[in-house]
Amino acid sequence: MYIYLNGEFVEQEKALISPFDHGFLYGLGLFETFRIYEGHPFLLDDHLKRLNHGLKALQFEAAYERLQIFSLLQELLKKNQLLNAYIRLNVSAGAGEVGLQATGYEYPFLIIFSKSLPQAGEMQEKMAKLLKITRNTPEGNERLKSHHFLNNILAKKELGPSPNYEGLFLTKEGFLAEGITSNLFWVKEGTLYTPAIETGILNGITRQFILKMAKKVGFEVAEGFYQKEPLYEAEEVFVTNSIQEIVPFKEVDMHQFPGKEGKVVQALHKEFRKHRSVLWTRNDI
Repeated sequence: MYIYLNGEFVEQEKALISPFDHGFLYGLGLFETFRIYEGHPFLLDDHLKRLNHGLKALQFEAAYERLQIFSLLQELLKKNQLLNAYIRLNVSAGAGEVGLQATGYEYPFLIIFSKSLPQAGEMQEKMAKLLKITRNTPEGNERLKSHHFLNNILAKKELGPSPNYEGLFLTKEGFLAEGITSNLFWVKEGTLYTPAIETGILNGITRQFILKMAKKVGFEVAEGFYQKEPLYEAEEVFVTNSIQEIVPFKEVDMHQFPGKEGKVVQALHKEFRKHRSVLWTRNDI
């Protein structure tokens, strides 16, 4: 497989980064993951907007636009003979002196990874457990999609390797937060609930898309601070992320739910399928 490595396409076995890259030394980097559906990068504009916002916050002298990145994606897909793919677009700080740097970074390092995914199909349901480890608080004013993933890794170790389970974080105050790699939703009496961004969660791109799409098709939406009990009493529970789309739960801590048979997740997934091969931004729905 080929990857894009800061100006050239190279075989992944030959890819090298500097040991002085502050993305390696201090975790100073950002990334976006998204899917390619039949050659189309779903919600690419939204991913780039979030990425560019984070780059500005970290004082990286870089910003990326649709045409630039889409051109690189097309070439990468062609080289790897992919039509449906997982993409990770990664920007690290670049090489610098050993030691913390207070000034900006002039030469960020861009890497784009891809791997094959099957053609998108029906929803895959899972089970979930509330984690003992709590969600860490954002390191700045908001949670960026950064290289700092130790909290998530420790949570995955607690959960175990089974692909059939997702772990759900609580905040240290006991409020529902998010999944290890996903955003959390549940349904009760016609309202779609999700934890507020102020709980410290990542404002997922698919999360934002689902909220807008749900309002468009007539659902009431509520964001706030919630204890775990409303989750157990819900009619449907699901999580979202940019690779797995909508993942309904059939069980959360031994509480049973309809999983992929749920009427709300079916309605949302039906709308999702209409847009995933054509939409550049949620603002166009």
